[in-house]
Amino acid sequence: MIDFIDEHRAIYGVEPICRVLPIAPSTYHAHAARRADPGKLSPRLQCDAALNVEIRRVYEENFGVYGVRKVWRQLNREGIAVARCTVARLMRRMGLQGVVRGKTVRTTISNAAVPCPLDRVNRQFTAPRPNVLWVSDFTYVARSTARWRHNVESVAATAIPAAVHEALGVVARRYAAQLNNLSA
Repeated sequence: MIDFIDEHRAIYGVEPICRVLPIAPSTYHAHAARRADPGKLSPRLQCDAALNVEIRRVYEENFGVYGVRKVWRQLNREGIAVARCTVARLMRRMGLQGVVRGKTVRTTISNAAVPCPLDRVNRQFTAPRPNVLWVSDFTYVARSTARWRHNVESVAATAIPAAVHEALGVVARRYAAQLNNLSA
């Protein structure tokens, strides 16, 4: 809205535009004053502007591999007292992210050349009577860092409400957690 007022203020004036838009003229003038003089910004925004420079400096000095925790620790070592959540918020806003070690887990390697199986129930998972429609789910369950277990569940879709489908997902996650505890 501020940009719109700036574009049209020479033609119509600030107050008539503010009468039509849901903004008070004093709000517009306060925003324009803050934009012209950074000293009128709130203390948090002033602190954020100074911290942005320091966070980017530490991030770039370390070849862009430091994440939130290491940037935060480096700033504290240099005597810049800042909260970790503040560093996280500002790094997220600036689009800075640390490098993640290791490989990402790929459970599915899809092949676009192979056609997808047909959807024979047209996403309608309800059946008029028992033993008419069966639905199965093929899930990868992590047993340890290197091994995967294939878990197949078949369920009769006899008027199963959505809450039951969600509960089955919770049961599958608990089962996976138990398997992880046994294999560890």
